[in-house]
Amino acid sequence: MREHGKADRASDSAQALTTVEEPEMDAAVFRRKLMTWYRGHARDLPWRGVHDPYRTWVSEVMLQQTRVAAVIEHYEKFLQRFPTMLALALAPEPEVLAAWSGLGYYRRARMLHRAAKFVTSELEGVLPGTSTALRTLPGIGEYTCAAIASIAFGESIAVVDGNVERVLLRLTGRPEENTAASRTFVQAQAAALVPRRRVAEQHNAAGDHNQAMMELGATICLPRAPLCLHCPVYSMCKTRGEHLTQPRALQRSRPAAYLLSLRKSGTATEVLLEQRSPEASLMPGMYELPPLPQDALEGREPILRLRHSITNTNYYVQVYAARGPQDRGLRRAVPAAKGDLHWTRTNKLSSVPLTGLARKVLQRLDVMAVQPLQMPDEAITEESQGRFWGGHQ
Repeated sequence: MREHGKADRASDSAQALTTVEEPEMDAAVFRRKLMTWYRGHARDLPWRGVHDPYRTWVSEVMLQQTRVAAVIEHYEKFLQRFPTMLALALAPEPEVLAAWSGLGYYRRARMLHRAAKFVTSELEGVLPGTSTALRTLPGIGEYTCAAIASIAFGESIAVVDGNVERVLLRLTGRPEENTAASRTFVQAQAAALVPRRRVAEQHNAAGDHNQAMMELGATICLPRAPLCLHCPVYSMCKTRGEHLTQPRALQRSRPAAYLLSLRKSGTATEVLLEQRSPEASLMPGMYELPPLPQDALEGREPILRLRHSITNTNYYVQVYAARGPQDRGLRRAVPAAKGDLHWTRTNKLSSVPLTGLARKVLQRLDVMAVQPLQMPDEAITEESQGRFWGGHQ
């Protein structure tokens, strides 16, 4: 009997985890409050208000796991170089990667390029208009297909990124849990709030709603110190402030060293770069400064020290210069094969698919020109960051 009781309780617990709770809030009231706030407070971002699905697609891929400020810097330049689906499809991959350089997660650029080729060759250059059809394209996951279908085509489907997840969990008073049950719960809550498409509707209600939800999480319902007194749905929220979250993974620290070697070629200056292997698990085919082994650095002083973070790892980077005959030993210490090393003109670096770290170092040392950042009129918060809901990278 006792064993049966345990089994029954376990069964009940499992059932409770898989049962989707109905939203307790009044969806119509919530949407009205949210949209009134959004119309008066939405940031003026370059991908909002566009009517070209291709541009919406590019922006949504860029926004995956990337801060809004970084996307603003790259979005218009990328579209100037590849203004249409056809232009992107016809471009060689290194050119696409060069335009993407600085955004990180380069697999996104490769998949974007691959999908553009597929749409151009197999779909007559027309991006599919439903989330189901979009999901079949390379690199388009659950979040991205819903965002494009909703924002570009008006499909009544919920878009859930990290910002929306946080808003919904706080509204309902649920803790942040990285479980399938929690994701199912959030998705159901989001779907219940999305307005249904009406016949002859003049505006994109679903797309506007989804963008408003993301905006609320990005600018008001922040991970730390949320601006609750400015929240349009504060009266409907069960949490009203921060709530307990799972501890983040500890940051790892690793040293890294690179060589800066410059030479003159006529009137031009060239810098030595190493191309990563096409089979490399991280950033294949990208160009970087040649890495140096730690045992070659004893007694040498770097010309630059900086910290570079990738996911949960902090790289403490030191850059060493090979300036003359006394540093030939430093150049010989580079373990890369000769065929992987390339002298590149510094005035051509903007067209080379550089890693984000290489670009940062070359700009810090004034080897590569820094492009001015064009910011919108309204401030961008540090927490206005990329999309963190399934199927990305």
